[in-house]
Amino acid sequence: MQIDPRRLAVLRAVADAGGVLAAASVLHLTPSAVSQHIARLEAETGVTLLDRSQLGGRRAAGLTPAGRMLAGHAARLGEVLAAAEHDLAAYTGQVAGPVAVGAFPTAIRHLLVPAAAELAVTAPSVSVHIRQFEPEPGRAALRTGELDLLVVEADAADPVRAPAGLVSTKLLDDPYHFAVPRAWGQVNDLDVLRTRPWVDGPPGSAVRRVMDRLSAQHGLPLDRRHECLEFPAALSVVAAGLAAAVVPALALPAPHPDIRVIHTPSPAPAASNSSTAAAATNPPPPPASSPPPSPPPPRDRRPLPGRSCADCGCDTLTSDISLTFRARST
Repeated sequence: MQIDPRRLAVLRAVADAGGVLAAASVLHLTPSAVSQHIARLEAETGVTLLDRSQLGGRRAAGLTPAGRMLAGHAARLGEVLAAAEHDLAAYTGQVAGPVAVGAFPTAIRHLLVPAAAELAVTAPSVSVHIRQFEPEPGRAALRTGELDLLVVEADAADPVRAPAGLVSTKLLDDPYHFAVPRAWGQVNDLDVLRTRPWVDGPPGSAVRRVMDRLSAQHGLPLDRRHECLEFPAALSVVAAGLAAAVVPALALPAPHPDIRVIHTPSPAPAASNSSTAAAATNPPPPPASSPPPSPPPPRDRRPLPGRSCADCGCDTLTSDISLTFRARST
């Protein structure tokens, strides 16, 4: 019996992603191509690896006990290969090759692009591949090896623990600020703001959780008239004079003639909008000639002279930006 390690990698992707369709998306293959790889692996091993009883039903096809056992070996094989690459780089003193980094749009624009541009000059043998990913698909891509690193954000007051097998390290705090239409004039306190329309984030987003907390702290539901996934879209609603928005400093543009930014108090170390990066367990850490650039401070920031943000608990309005990767086995 001779097992093709490339087909083992496909089997591992099915196990990590939770099914053939999800694995096909992560591997950028068609579902039929994934199924063919598994069928050939079954022919090589002489055992059934994919539970096809759920095909056509509501549940994704999973692995049989034999498939899960073999996927475990595939994971360890991936760890051995990554460790070999790491040790070889340490032995030669050279860091080279591709590094796939996933992130959300704001982090791509303000963190990854400047870092990749600097590495292109200081470490030209390293090829940075930037990919836009949401957190959950990004973590699945880490497990399958499609990504080496993942930058994610989370509400600092409601941190998300890294799943088993992944490690997260905090990169920075990204405090939220209020962006209001300049056409509203000098909004002088939060009691006035709470009667105005707002731009909310989609369910499950850090902005949605921040808005929920802000609403609870004020004791009244906010008029969440609009909902936007991306901050540029939210800011366009603000610029049109339609609503206010809660926006992290990293996503704030240069001074805009139609937007006024009202800053919230600096957060305590444990209460902020932080970004976290995730990385796969086995790949070596990417070269870093310098730490990621700090986000530019928002301009034209004016404190609310009325009811203070601290009195309302707004000092908790922060996002955590983190880097996630797979834990290296010992």
